Amino acid sequence: MLSWAFTFLVIAIIAAIFGFSGIAGAAAGIAKIIFFIFVVLLVISLIVNALRGKAPRA
Repeated sequence: MLSWAFTFLVIAIIAAIFGFSGIAGAAAGIAKIIFFIFVVLLVISLIVNALRGKAPRA
C-alpha cells in the first residue's frame, strides 16, 4: 500500500513539473490519503500484535 502512495506522489510531482495543477493536486491528495491509511493500519497491526504478546517481525 505504501508503494501506491509513493506512485501517486511521483505522478503528482511529474504533473506539477509539467503544469497540470488539477492532476497534480488530485494525485497528491490520493497519495496523502493512501499514506494515512497505511499509517493507521500499521498502528492497528502493532497494537494487535502487542495484545497477542508477539514481537513484531523485522
